Parts: sequence; structure tokens; C-alpha cells
Amino acid sequence: MRARLLLAATLVLPLVTAVPAAARPRPSNVDLVNPMIGTTGTDPSEYGGMIPSTAPPFAMTRWSPMTRQNWVSRLPYHHDDTKITGFIGTHQPAIWMGDYGYVSGMPGIGDVKPGADARAMPFSHADEKASPQKYSVKMQAGGGRTIGAELTGTSRVGVMRFSFPADSSPNFVLDATRAGITGGVTIDPARREITGYNPDRQDSKLGPFKAPHFKGYFVASFDTPFTGYGTSTGSTVHEGERSRTDAGLGAFVRFPASARRVQVRIATSFISVDQARENLYREAPDPRGFDRVAAGTKAAWSEKLDRVDIEGATSDQLATFYTSMFHALQYPSEMSEYGRYYSAYDDKVHKGTSYTSYSLWDTFRAENAFLTLFAPERVDDMVTSMLQDYREGGWLPMWKNPTETNIMVGTNADSIIAEAIAKGFTGFDRKLAYEAVRKDATTPPDRDTELRFSDREEGTPVEARAGLTTYKQNGWVANDRTAEAGSRTLDYAYEDWAVAQVAKALGKTDDAKFLLDRSKNYRNLYNPSTGFMQSRNFDGSWADGGWTEGNQWVYSFDVMHDVPGLISLMGKEKFLALLDRHFAEGHNNHTNEPSHHIGYLYDYAGRPWQTQAQVRSIAAANYANRPDGLTGNDDCGQMSSWYLLSSLGIYPVNPASDQYAVGSPFFRKVTVRLPGSRRPLVVSAPGNAADKPYVQSLRLDGKPITRPFLSQRDLTGGGELRFAMSATPQPWGGNTPPGVR
Repeated sequence: MRARLLLAATLVLPLVTAVPAAARPRPSNVDLVNPMIGTTGTDPSEYGGMIPSTAPPFAMTRWSPMTRQNWVSRLPYHHDDTKITGFIGTHQPAIWMGDYGYVSGMPGIGDVKPGADARAMPFSHADEKASPQKYSVKMQAGGGRTIGAELTGTSRVGVMRFSFPADSSPNFVLDATRAGITGGVTIDPARREITGYNPDRQDSKLGPFKAPHFKGYFVASFDTPFTGYGTSTGSTVHEGERSRTDAGLGAFVRFPASARRVQVRIATSFISVDQARENLYREAPDPRGFDRVAAGTKAAWSEKLDRVDIEGATSDQLATFYTSMFHALQYPSEMSEYGRYYSAYDDKVHKGTSYTSYSLWDTFRAENAFLTLFAPERVDDMVTSMLQDYREGGWLPMWKNPTETNIMVGTNADSIIAEAIAKGFTGFDRKLAYEAVRKDATTPPDRDTELRFSDREEGTPVEARAGLTTYKQNGWVANDRTAEAGSRTLDYAYEDWAVAQVAKALGKTDDAKFLLDRSKNYRNLYNPSTGFMQSRNFDGSWADGGWTEGNQWVYSFDVMHDVPGLISLMGKEKFLALLDRHFAEGHNNHTNEPSHHIGYLYDYAGRPWQTQAQVRSIAAANYANRPDGLTGNDDCGQMSSWYLLSSLGIYPVNPASDQYAVGSPFFRKVTVRLPGSRRPLVVSAPGNAADKPYVQSLRLDGKPITRPFLSQRDLTGGGELRFAMSATPQPWGGNTPPGVR
């Protein structure tokens, strides 16, 4: 995320109306998802940053209606827009990132209109329906006529179905590239296909890996014969032309006037057109199988969302919860295609399983913990994918899209790997993992003493731990030499702790001790005269600024790996006074990730009842069932994961461990059937309500829990986690703050 604004909360009508259970079959929780949540806000880019996409979990390509062209800081759909310009297969993972290898298309009637503005059609939200498995809309085509569009998708194939008015000369325009980007298209009337490629990477200026052979390949296969065809460049039509390589390139096909319904399947690949065609045959082989694809995509979402049953929630809360699951289970996204993947690091095709869209500065905080619980079958491959990036590019990823972009700070892949080990995952090469995280901790990036490594600075090598040279020399990153030095210093201290856990697991005791000692470097930024963390220059003098998406208020609490040590450093009373002021004076900015753990810090200082109140307040202010219902960019599931875990009464303050701080559950009862668990986890809180945020007692399978902390094993073992709730603050958990594990 970059600099966000807090949106005001307003009331909305419930998404789901009450119907007697006996009058209807039990629906899937997929039906409760509202993909419009997070699709608008008061600022052009500082809002949820979501689109009503359709595809299964972790899909390689997501399919969305287009109301505008997308680029960095602009998504293809915005709820406030009034016209549809196309339907896109997008790989853009977050609003602040660029798209790559995308393809889009649009139906029309009468004259072919290749320009987005020329072909745009008005629509009404009343004629629009969105779900994880299907999007549909009616568009006004002029003269009182409408075109109906339906959209669904598999991981690598988008399927569109269009309904045309009678005798309307229907057509379809496909955009391969945009102005200034040279791509290729070929039309094969006999096969009813358009094939081609788009080499665009909107983030290509960032990072050292230029991937000169990168292409997003596609095969568009139609169920209806062509009566005409051609290519286009910009708004110019080249009638009858079958093949072209050019910039601003498109292709079009016409259908018989009698055609009332046309289906197109667009398969995508990063390997080749042939691989795209194989993906088509594997995932959507039926030329008229739209409904079958939609049903399969819904089943994929049901397998995840129907693992959770909630009692005691409003219809809006249900929509918020299951939409959060929908968001959190989209990323990282698949990069591999049936045993092979293209790597933009070394510009080659390899064997194996690969993922991309690693927003690690965001997702290491809670999104990854959510995945270890709800998608554990993916975790080993996700770690392996990062290790493949290390092999092919020399470093673990920071923000991979689909290669290193050097966006944000810190080497938070270290945390992901340490967390996987702490939580018992074994299906990746631990020796290689330690080699990779140790390099992060010990090797400065190239030109570390020459460059500032500012945000989105071009022409830089892999950023890794920029400023590590001065961090190793002084114990802090020098603010007068490296950008965002204060944040980096605190990040590196945390990441040192994470790498130390990996060292311990592999028996590297000397390395572990050295890194644990160095993880105390956060102390070097504490200015006792002000009571805040403060950046420092190379000579040791205090400096202004140096923070990433935050300020001294946020970063004075950014010691996730050693909260007891931070309390000791400040003094407990000063720590609590500063924490109280942080919330009372409005310094907590939940729209940016460095604030996400702060509400849980009272657990460590003997006042868990204040954590319980703050968590409820943060959730109420930042999440809602409406298009502007996410106050900050979701950032590949991090905002959503905060809500999901917090609603269960837990949060991973130190993500690199297996520990969760206890908060305040939102509902009376949640039954969770975690993958791989022998019995369900039941989070029960009888009588829980909005005016009962405080925990009076907690038991796990009848055994009293006296500390406000739980482990991964407590959760994955299943059983009943039973909260007794109260309308007034309770002393439970206040006498036993933990040590560091």
C-alpha cells in the first residue's frame, strides 16, 4: 500500500434476507460473497482496490468486466463508472502494481469498433450480478437494444457468453496490445480461433530482470462460425487481414445475423500458444460449456468457503466474512501450467510448480498465517516457488510481479519460511531455504553504498536488505544514505529473528545466536528523550522521517518479534501510556499494514481487555458489506486476513512464530473444518454480541487457558475453543504476559 485515507462508515441494507430454513435447501457460503466490496472509495486509488473477478482460488488469470483501462494505481473496474468497455483476463494483483500479458475483448453489433471509447456501452448496477463463479450484465447497445454478457473462468481460461438482439450483425473485438506495445494476432476461420500474444509488463522498468522474451499468449476459440474478420491498429480496421504484428493491435470477427448467443473461450499461457491451447482443452474443452465451467468454479470456492459455518452473525457480517475469504484465497496466484512454468527471472521455461503475486511486505503479517490454516496443501509449493526464484534470480522475492519489482522494503520471505518451519511444514528444501535466508541476512545488495533505493527507483539491482552495509556496521540503517531507513532497521531486526529460527531448525547454533543478538537492534532507534522510535543518520545523530507508510507513532510499536523486550525498553507504564494515546488520538491507521498488529499489544502488557475492545472497534470502522467497505487496499488478502483471523479471536502478532494473540471473537459460534484436521475447530462464545466484547474466560476442550495466547497446534488439533463473553472489562489473561518463544 501507499499512503491511504480512512473512509467514513455508513449503513447499508443486508445482502441476505431471512428465509425459514425449512423452506429452502442449505445454500453454499459462496452465495454470500459480495465481489463488489472494495470496488470504490472516496479517493481514486486509496480504497479497497478490488474488482468483481471470477476464477477459482489462486487462479493464474482473473476475469473481470472493464470500465476503464488499467495501469499502475488504476484497476480495470471501478464501481462508480457507468460504461463497460470490455472484459479482461488480468494478472494485476493489486492496485499499486502493473498488469502483464493481459488480453481483453468486447461484443458489439453493427460496425466494428476497436477503440475502447467508441465501443463503450452504458450499464446499470441493477442489471449487473457478480459472484465468485460468474459475472453478468446487460449493456445498452443503442436504439433500445441490449447485449447480455456473462463471464466465468477457470485458472487459465476465461469463458464468455453473449446474447445479441435479433438481426443485429453481431461481432467481437479482441485487444491484444495497447498503444506503444507491439504484439501479434492470427485469425484462423476454419478453427474459429484468434491466437496471439501480448509482451506488455507495466512494471518492466522496475528491478533488474528485463525478461526480454516474456509474452502473455492466448487462444480465443468461438462456438460460432465467422462471416467476416480482420485486424485493427488503434481505431483503424484492416478488413480481411488474417495476421498482423503491430502496436495497439487487435483482431475482430463477425457472426451471422441470425446468431443470438455466442460463446468464446480465451485460454492464456506464459509459455506458448500451444500451451494456451492445451490449457483450453484441459480446463474448458466444451465449446458450449459455460454453465459447466461456472459450476466447477463455484465448487472450487465451495470446497474452501463451506468449511466454515457461522452462527450469530448478521447478513452483512456473513457477506463481509465470506467475501474476505474470497479475497484472501486469490493470492499468491498460480504461475505454472501443468508441470512447467515460465520464469521472468532467467527468461526460461522450467519444470515445476510456481506462484507469483508475492506482496510479501503486506502478506507476511496475517495473510500467510491464514493460508497455513485454510490452504495448507499449498504452503510447501509456495515456499518452493520462492526458492526457485532464488535459484533463478539470486535472491528470494520481495514483490514478485511476475519478477522482482523492488517495491516496499525488507526481506519478508524470511518470515514466510520461518513461519512454515515453525508450523511444521516439511515439503520444501530446508537447506536451500536456509542458504537463501542467510544470504538475505548477511549479504548487502549490489551498489549498497551508492544507491538510496528509493521507492520505485529505476535501474537498481535487487534491493534485498538495502542499507545492510550500515546496519551491520552501526546497528541501524543510516537515514542519510538509504531511503526509508527507520522502517528498514526495524524490519531487519525482525527478519534477523526469523532467520535465527530457521538457523535453529537446521542446527546452525552459532548463526542463530548471532542473529538473535542482532535482532535486538531495534533498541538503537529508541530515543528515550522523546519516547519514540526515531531514524538515525550514519554518524548516530537523530533524523527526521525514514518511515514506510507510517510515522513514529506506528513504528514505535513495530517490534513484532520481541514485544516484552520493547515493553522493558520503554518501561511498562510508558508503553501503556503511549499505546493509549496511539488509539485515543487517532494515530492508528488500519489502512496501512504496519498498524495491523498494534491493537493486540495490550495482551503483552497485562491489559487484554483493551485489546478486545480495540479489535472490535477497528473491525467496525474498517470493514462493511458495501462497495466502499474496505478502507484500505486489500493488498493480496492482508486486509481481509486481518478480519478473518480477528473474527475468530486470534491474530499472529509475531508471524514468524507459531503463536497467536487472543482478541475478541465476533460471533456466537464458528465451526471450522480445517484441511487436514481430524476434527473441526469450534470457536464458541455463547451469548456473544456487539455489546459484549470482553473475554471473561477461555477454555480449550474444557481446559482453562489463562494466558491470552494460543499456538498453531491449539487450532489445527480441533476441538472447542470456548469463550465466555462480558459487557464489562474482565481481568482474564491480565497477570501472565508471555516471554519470547
